[in-house]
Amino acid sequence: MKIAAAQLTSVPADIPANVRRFAALAGQARDQGAELLVLPELALTGYELGALSDDPGLQVNADDPRLDALRSSGIATVVNCAVTTGGPGTRPAIGTFVYGPDGALLATYLKQHLHDQETAVFAPGERDGRFELGGLRFALATCYDSHFPDLPARAAADGCEVYLASTLYGTGDGIAQRATIYPRIAADTDLFVALANHVGPSGPWTGCGRAAIWAPGGALLAEADDRTPMVVTAEVGRTPEGQGRRP
Repeated sequence: MKIAAAQLTSVPADIPANVRRFAALAGQARDQGAELLVLPELALTGYELGALSDDPGLQVNADDPRLDALRSSGIATVVNCAVTTGGPGTRPAIGTFVYGPDGALLATYLKQHLHDQETAVFAPGERDGRFELGGLRFALATCYDSHFPDLPARAAADGCEVYLASTLYGTGDGIAQRATIYPRIAADTDLFVALANHVGPSGPWTGCGRAAIWAPGGALLAEADDRTPMVVTAEVGRTPEGQGRRP
């Protein structure tokens, strides 16, 4: 099957505007033959930790009607956002919802490894994220998760074939981190790896773009530029010649 990794510039703390942007990217992905679209970290609001801390209305659950346009996009979508985890006084999580092409919820994943500034706002997750689509088994990760090799290693050991990462890597050290960590995951685990990233401002950072997909072994299959909201696509799975798992 073909999948798509997106990069975009989120409108700060504006869920309806960002859902419209997601829907447009989903259309681009469908036009390129993709069956799944993965979006960046906190794409629903941008990386606006102050706003997310102050305004519980920016937290969503899987059934939030503000996501209806995304659920009806006709393509499986992997959307990362601030997820409500309980009643008043509980901290939200940085969560990923996976919706099937029919809009049904396939998986929920909560980011397990929070970066320093995130710990004051969010609660960490405790379970790995998995789902199946098109005969393939997928693993979910959110940005800093991928800095801990045990997480992708568990995905490989659990029979996953594709590793999907929603990220925010900036134009400073993030450029080198993005360029090093994800090809290495593909090489070390023998998984396809897809990375969705911000491009342009997102909270205090400027996303470096370059959404990409790597083959098992670490070969680059597709990569975006460092300035344009867009999607990149590639075939994943065992069937495309030269792109399946190594013997």
